Amino acid sequence: MKKITFLLLFLPFFINAQTPCDNGFAGVYPCNDYDLMSNIPVSVLANTNGTPEGSDIWGWTDATTGKEYAIAAMTNSTAFVDVSDPINPVFLGRLDSNAGNNFWRDVKIYKDHAFIVADNVGGHGMQVFDLTKLRGLTSAQTFTADAIYTVDAVGSCHNIFINEDSGVAYLLGCSNARGGRIASGGPIFVDITDPKNPTKINSYANEGYSHDAQALIYNGPDTEHVGKEIYIGSNVNKIVILDVTDKNNVKKISEINYSEIGYTHQGWFTEDERYFILGDETDEQNFGMNTRTLVFDFLDLDNPVLSSTYSGASAAIDHNGYVKGNLFYMANYRAGVRIFDITNIASAINSMTEVGFFDTYPANDGTAFNGAWSIYPYFASGNLIINDIERGLFVIRKSGTLGVENNSLTNSFSIYPNPASAKTTIVNGNNNPINNIQIFSVLGQKVLVKSNINESKYVLDTSSLNKGIYLIKINNTLTKKLIIN
Repeated sequence: MKKITFLLLFLPFFINAQTPCDNGFAGVYPCNDYDLMSNIPVSVLANTNGTPEGSDIWGWTDATTGKEYAIAAMTNSTAFVDVSDPINPVFLGRLDSNAGNNFWRDVKIYKDHAFIVADNVGGHGMQVFDLTKLRGLTSAQTFTADAIYTVDAVGSCHNIFINEDSGVAYLLGCSNARGGRIASGGPIFVDITDPKNPTKINSYANEGYSHDAQALIYNGPDTEHVGKEIYIGSNVNKIVILDVTDKNNVKKISEINYSEIGYTHQGWFTEDERYFILGDETDEQNFGMNTRTLVFDFLDLDNPVLSSTYSGASAAIDHNGYVKGNLFYMANYRAGVRIFDITNIASAINSMTEVGFFDTYPANDGTAFNGAWSIYPYFASGNLIINDIERGLFVIRKSGTLGVENNSLTNSFSIYPNPASAKTTIVNGNNNPINNIQIFSVLGQKVLVKSNINESKYVLDTSSLNKGIYLIKINNTLTKKLIIN
């Protein structure tokens, strides 16, 4: 690994710090109920080759340390950022493209390894990178891949999906170095249970090019298919549902068409595996409609039906979308990221309700390919990471969940100011004593202890603490986030 010392030196000058969403704006960014934690621009994340821009994004949580990392795909490289402290993210370095630069670079994670593909870049293959290399870094690095998968002359692939339950990577829209399609652009099945030694299983060409996909061990309402590995392919002009349990004997279950097809782009199951939420990438351009999201009822995988259609507030193009609980997170290009409540997803009308947004492209919400490319909503911390084409990595968070707006510890204890700098005051409104205070870093390290206080009001000296997020524990029971700025 080669150190990138100049980037580490200048990194603090490039990061935009925490900005609450106030009266519809977080700084220059339109918002609703989501705050800006930080932003690292493309100029830090990418190298200088070609035209650096942002692309896909995924996240990794280190089970050993609990730290959270953003894996940001760029046109010419893949950047690694420690976002455990969302207000003070740390750029750790990048893995450069294995061949060429282009708009499309995609990444997914399995067993503490990143698997990276890129489209229209020649002989790139699938890069495999051991993410545990990120542990303990104190300076930014230029990394090298731990393995490159090129079986059957796999060069460029548009996308990758990994079923973590089966340890299978699905390489999508692949071609060789000369641009010739492999398996007609259909899925290539790769065994990655040994991450550094990926092994081809088979491929499937019968349904043509898959632009994106989701595969899972099915546990939804259609009892005929429970326990099978089911593949949902977004295949340009249709959705295909395949039984891929036996990769050497793939069985087509059904396909779905819908009216005014532009480009069947990407979709995601609800957590009960009943509904599939689909985005068509070019229907706004081709038919002059506002952002359209289609909800399909997969009660019967052999006979899926359109359940409802959501029309957005603008004509911005929808891109990648993911479900977590009863929320659907959509990267909406020039309209930024939109968050929807899908509690009512079964309804034929009003199946989705927008409950928040953060607009990373403040100029306008027009119908063009700028702004938010993708979002990753699965960190346990509740922090959300966005990769924006022009503006790089954003870390955002639902307003009121970081201890800034509501600093009440219980009905009796309070702490102010929070955020704090040199000192903060802790008060027990019931006049009961504060006996002890402990401060922990986000990694669980105890960094400050005050004992034998025995006062109902205590001014805590925090001047020795670095900027960042901490957990403050009072009387061994009450815990709250404390921000030092």
